[in-house]
Amino acid sequence: MAVSVYNFIVFLQVFFPGGLSLQRTLYAIAIVASLYPLFKLHANQRREPRQPLATGWYRSIGFLMKGAFHPERQERQVWLADGPGDEYAERMCDDLEQLYDFLGVTGSPDDTDFFPRPRPILVTSHLTCIFCSSSNGLHTLRRRRKVQIPATRKNRLQKPEYDAKFIRVSKHGVWMDRRIAIAQENAILNFRSGWSNFAQWLSDTIAEKPRVTIRQSQRLYFEHFSRRLIVAHDLTSTFYFPSNTSSQVIAEEVRKHIGTNGGIVPGAMMHGCMDCTHLKRYKSDLLATGAALGDRIDADGRRGYSRLAVTDGKTIDHKICAVTICKGDLVNYKNGRFCEEHLDMHDICGIIPCGRPIHSPGALTCDDQAHKDWHSQYLDRFSRLSFPGVQRVIRKQLGGQSRFNAPQTEPGDGPSLRPTLPPLNGVPGAEISHTFRARTTYCLQTIQWACECPIGWGKCYTSESSSQVLGFINRVWENHAYSKPSFIAYDDACNLLRHIVTQDPHSHWIRTTKFIVDSWHYIGHRATDVLCCLWCNPAPTNGSQPDLVTVEVDDSGRTHTTRAFNTETAEQLNAWMGGFEAQLRQISATNYDFCVHVIMLLYKEKVDRRVIEKDTGLSDEFWDVVEGITPTGTDE
Repeated sequence: MAVSVYNFIVFLQVFFPGGLSLQRTLYAIAIVASLYPLFKLHANQRREPRQPLATGWYRSIGFLMKGAFHPERQERQVWLADGPGDEYAERMCDDLEQLYDFLGVTGSPDDTDFFPRPRPILVTSHLTCIFCSSSNGLHTLRRRRKVQIPATRKNRLQKPEYDAKFIRVSKHGVWMDRRIAIAQENAILNFRSGWSNFAQWLSDTIAEKPRVTIRQSQRLYFEHFSRRLIVAHDLTSTFYFPSNTSSQVIAEEVRKHIGTNGGIVPGAMMHGCMDCTHLKRYKSDLLATGAALGDRIDADGRRGYSRLAVTDGKTIDHKICAVTICKGDLVNYKNGRFCEEHLDMHDICGIIPCGRPIHSPGALTCDDQAHKDWHSQYLDRFSRLSFPGVQRVIRKQLGGQSRFNAPQTEPGDGPSLRPTLPPLNGVPGAEISHTFRARTTYCLQTIQWACECPIGWGKCYTSESSSQVLGFINRVWENHAYSKPSFIAYDDACNLLRHIVTQDPHSHWIRTTKFIVDSWHYIGHRATDVLCCLWCNPAPTNGSQPDLVTVEVDDSGRTHTTRAFNTETAEQLNAWMGGFEAQLRQISATNYDFCVHVIMLLYKEKVDRRVIEKDTGLSDEFWDVVEGITPTGTDE
């Protein structure tokens, strides 16, 4: 709101002495304008019962007012003469409410054109609790010494501010601007940065103390991306977590809400673009463009569309319980071996099924000498070899001779760095079950559209078997039956199809989706595999799958059939995610799931931006053709 010239002149005459310099006057006016948010806080506190006339906010205003008229008391301030006295500041404080009303400052400081915008204050915009009602006496957010907390609210809960400008990164009151979190987000997307090297980069860039610690960077990561994930999954009204908690608890709460050991990327099921979604094609369409495919078949009615998804596994693992049949998370990820359910096995011999107690504290086997010797050889087998150690192994295998003086051998008969474990009680060393170290998951299974937009992810624990892949795609489309793709490309699609037909010949996947081998791995499949050649060919030339091929004209005017979809997007995504492999292998299962959710969300947003930039989205004309409203020729 604008301030009239008359009011401003009266303001100067009443509250400022005549001999005050223009520099001092403008400085004091700017301070007075910037203190309006503190006055609002003072007014809010005064609305509560039994409040003093001079609140803590009001006393702070008085102190700052005196500093406005006496800036020479502050460091690095140079003025020609002393200030006019504290009585002018006290006079303005006494009439502060009338002063702001007289000047027209009655709304938000952002609404005024005359006064400069004040610096933001780190305080919540809420005045009442989001959980409690005003009837139980807990509606205010003011701190009370004696308060009767209901039994249902013994543990304080909070909801994150999704539009917060500042994020708290330390229990000691350290806050960071949200723009730093955006910078961290860009570093993750473009450079595969972790919170450790981001903290190092930020400290080196600022080059001022105090430096940003790794713990603060990690807290910024979880605080920022917990908000991003909850908003993306549309859970803002139901998500809350214990107040003043650790980053680990925040990650665990987010993980419970959006997916444990897997999940679906928000908005992925509704994604569509020209690279992953094509108009339904028939054999007649290919014949009309000059393809030699045999007889002509016509199609009438609604045309529809087809989409292709690609799935594959990436060996990005994390530690799990050492017990073979268990998939539980470790209690101690630094040097632990067991989940909470199997912690009692810590004092039992690590060779299964011995079951005897360990021979001494910290040992891993019982007092059986055979078990102790086998464990010693196990440590030698899996210890890290240096270069001189490798040379010693080669000399030992060559009988003490140098590799330059050793006799020539046939290929495959030379020295090997694959020492085998000895047998134990007649059982081959490779078949002995033990709990000497924590196991790991087998791979990270992902699925995405043919345009690289990720759909979902999961984990394979023992192998990338057909049963585990089938379970994975079942979980992804469990609640999205109407969004199933027309085709799923997979490097072992023929065996996956065999497994589905064997388990359930009437499976819904048989009726809705074709399983094909991606073009790269199809080269290595056997030509004698009739099922693979007949049903899993990624680009059949006999016209049996016109959705998988398209016709293009080269510069010479000749027509060629080419693949309609990119079936290698899984390999491309896996190559991009390889930059996170070292980070994800060293963290807990909770942080692993949280980080994969973040990576998938960022990658999807990157694909969405690319679709907008290249204008490859699905137009209204496309959907008119799909519904049969507008006829079309052969393609989109």
